[in-house]
Amino acid sequence: MLHLLFKPKYCLVACSFHFIFMVFIKLDSNLSNPNIVIFQMYEEAVKLYAELAEAALTSSLISKEPPVIEPIRLHSGTEENKEALRKSRGEDDEDFQITEYQAQRGNSAAMYKLGLLYYYGLRGLRRDYVKAFHWFSKAVEKGDTRAMELLGEIYARGAGVERNYTEAYKWLTLAAKQQHYSAYNGLGYLYVKGYGVEKKNLTKAREYFKLAADNKEAGGHYNLGVLYLKGIGVKRDIMEACNHLLQAVNAGQPKAIYQVAKLFQKGIGLKKNLHMATMLYKSVAERGPWSSLSRWALESYLKGDVGKALLLYSRMADLGYEVAQSNAAWILDRYGDQSICMGESGFCTDMERHLRAHALWWQASEQGNEHAALLIGDAYYYGRGVARDYERAAEAYMHAQSQSNAQAMFNLGYMHEHGHGLPLDLHLAKRYYDQAVTVDSAAKLPVMLALTSLWLRKNYADSFLVRFIDSLPEIYPVVEEWVEDVLMDEGNATILTLFACLVTVLYLRERQRRQVAAANLQQPDGAPM
Repeated sequence: MLHLLFKPKYCLVACSFHFIFMVFIKLDSNLSNPNIVIFQMYEEAVKLYAELAEAALTSSLISKEPPVIEPIRLHSGTEENKEALRKSRGEDDEDFQITEYQAQRGNSAAMYKLGLLYYYGLRGLRRDYVKAFHWFSKAVEKGDTRAMELLGEIYARGAGVERNYTEAYKWLTLAAKQQHYSAYNGLGYLYVKGYGVEKKNLTKAREYFKLAADNKEAGGHYNLGVLYLKGIGVKRDIMEACNHLLQAVNAGQPKAIYQVAKLFQKGIGLKKNLHMATMLYKSVAERGPWSSLSRWALESYLKGDVGKALLLYSRMADLGYEVAQSNAAWILDRYGDQSICMGESGFCTDMERHLRAHALWWQASEQGNEHAALLIGDAYYYGRGVARDYERAAEAYMHAQSQSNAQAMFNLGYMHEHGHGLPLDLHLAKRYYDQAVTVDSAAKLPVMLALTSLWLRKNYADSFLVRFIDSLPEIYPVVEEWVEDVLMDEGNATILTLFACLVTVLYLRERQRRQVAAANLQQPDGAPM
C-alpha cells in the first residue's frame, strides 16, 4: 500500500471550504457573457481545491496516517441508522468485544481484524499503531500471513515503531511469497527509492508494480501510472499513464484521484474539464485532517450530546461535506423540540429550525443525496417549514427519482393519480408505481394498495372508499401517531385486526348498497315488491 507521490508543498493551507463555495456565487461586474464568468469561477475554485487536496495528502505523509475517512450517516432516509451507529461505538461495541475476546484466546483471524481496526481507526476506534503492530505480530506468529504486508508497511512508515526499511523489505518479501499482491506494490516502492535494498532498480520496481496491477491492486496501477506519466524507468506514455491512473481512481485510490484531477485541470491526456477536476479535488480534500470533526461530532451524538453534534456537523456542512449536511438537517428535524439551535432572538423558532434544515437538505441534494431531495419534496408537499407548493414538490421528487429512488417514484405516481402539481394521468401514475416495485421489491405492498386505489378510482370514482382514500393524507399524521403510541408500544394486534375488519365491512356495505341501487333501477314499474 506504499505509493509514489509527486512531492507537494509541505504546508497546510489555512483556508476554508466555505470560502471556495463563495467563489461559485460571487457576483461579477460584467455579466455580458455568463459562460466566461462561470469559467473564471471554476478556474478559481479548482485552484483552491487543488491546494486543499495537496494539503490533505501532505498531512498523511507528515502524520504517517493513511488518508482514510469513514463517514457515518446518522439516518437512513427518515429513520435512525441504528446498525451503523452500533458499529461505531468503538471498544463499547459488543462485536468488538467478542472479536477482542477471540483474539485474546488465540484466534489468528480475530487478531488480524483487531490490527486492521486499530491501524485504520475504523468502527469508532482511535488509530493506535502500537496496538495495530501488536496484533499484526501476534497474527503472524499464529500463522496468519495477511498481516505480513501490513507489518512491512508499518516499518516503512515508521508508524508505531522505529522506521526500518530492512525489516519492511523482509516482511513485504514474505508476504509476496504468499501471493499477497499489495506486497508487490510495496516492494516496487522500495526499489524505486532504493530503501532497504542494495540499490535503486527501476526495472525491478516496474515489474513489481505490474504484478500488483495485473492482480487488480489499485496501488500497483497508481504507481505504474506515475512511472509512465513522468517517464521514470520507462518511455513517457501519457495514454498508458491515464489508463492505469483511471483504474486506480475506480478503486478509490486517493493519490490517483488527485493526479487525475490534475490531468483534467490541465487537459493532459484527458479533455480539459474544470468541473470534473473540482469534484475530484474536493473528494481528496475531504480526507484532510479537518475531517476529524466528523469523528468528534459522531462521538458527541453517541454520548447523547445532540447540541454539540449539531454544532460540529453544521461546521462541516459549511465546509461542504454532504454527509455532515444531511446529518445536521436530520438532527434539526428529529430533535427540534430540544432547543438545540440558536435563532435571531434566542433558541430557534419552529420556522427558523425548519428553514435551516430545509437549506441543509437542499445542499445535500445538490451533491447527489437522493434522500435529501425526497425530504425536500415532502417539505413542499406537506408545507413543513415552507409554503405548500405541489409543483416544487414534484421537481424535488423528479430529482430523487432520477437517482432511482423508489419512494420518489411512488410519490410521483400518487401526484399523477390525484393531479397534485402534475397532470391528472392514471396511466402515468401506474407507470411510476410499477417502476417503484422494479427498483425496490420492498415497495410491493404499498404499490399493490396504490394499484387497488387506481382500479377503484377508475371504476367507482364517486364511491365512499375513494372519498376515504382521498382523505388519508389529511388524517395520516394522526393515524401515524396512533399506530406508534398504541399499536407499537402496546403490541395490541387485536385493535389492528378490528380496524381492518371495520374497513372491510364498510367496503362490503358500500358494494351491497350499489348492487341494490342498480337492481332497483332495472326493475320495471308496477312489478311486485
